[in-house]
Amino acid sequence: MTPTSPRLFTGCATALITPFKNGELDKAAFVRLLHQQIEGGIDALVVAGTTGESPTLTDDEKRWLFTAAVEETSASGRKIPVIAGTGSNNTRRAMELSRMAEDCGCDGLLVVTPYYNKASEEGLVAHYEAVTKAASLPVIAYHVPSRTGCKMSPATCKRLAALPSVAGLKDATGDLSFTARVASLCGDSLPLYSGNDDQTLPILSLGGLGVISVVSNLCPEAMTRLCRLWREGNTTEATALQLCLIPLCDALFCEVNPIPVKAAMEMLGLCTAEVRLPLSPADEGVRRRVGEAMEKINPYL
Repeated sequence: MTPTSPRLFTGCATALITPFKNGELDKAAFVRLLHQQIEGGIDALVVAGTTGESPTLTDDEKRWLFTAAVEETSASGRKIPVIAGTGSNNTRRAMELSRMAEDCGCDGLLVVTPYYNKASEEGLVAHYEAVTKAASLPVIAYHVPSRTGCKMSPATCKRLAALPSVAGLKDATGDLSFTARVASLCGDSLPLYSGNDDQTLPILSLGGLGVISVVSNLCPEAMTRLCRLWREGNTTEATALQLCLIPLCDALFCEVNPIPVKAAMEMLGLCTAEVRLPLSPADEGVRRRVGEAMEKINPYL
């Protein structure tokens, strides 16, 4: 029998943006965003992931973000796992960040595959094994080949599933055939999470546990409800909600993430649209498209 991996969460985790103001962390805005997510019933939070512009954050900034998220969720009285983005294409660096996240009280790690320098199958497995040994927290591997240039095979995923601390795969391949093969090969030994909002329902239908979502920055209630409807067996309403959200999913990825979602957050008055270089602010075309998509799902905002 295939062993079952630890479950970090079931449902929707928000890949939280990092708000900036005049080049610095907007700490007050970040706390507001945390409260919005908690009140929206979110199931978990990913802090300082790639949507949170992790490559441009200093260690001090990451430490503050991790600590603030742990403190605010703990104060809510509801258990909301805080998952720290600690990935790097430098294994030693990923290990250091993972230890930092554990010291800050985080509940889990999201670790992207090495980018640019990539890795062979042996290198990938060794990379994740080193991270799991550096900290005792559960690890979700993040597979997004369109941004990393590193593509895992289902066989590699099965090897990762055998590592005791690996608690899932964030699948942002956009390739449901790949997802199906991983699900068939790994079963319960590798929990699957959609890394693309528009494929939340298809991946749930293949046995996935949920989604790590960009859209839920704007509407945590809608994304958590989508996952809950599926778990309850209400496939008709779940399908209708997934289809309703498609225009917003498309709009939030019409430019490099998180440029569009930050523009949307500014429109809602939650924070500025400021991003750090090499990203640049949304132009008027992007803002118009995002605004039109938001109008279509206005009841959820």
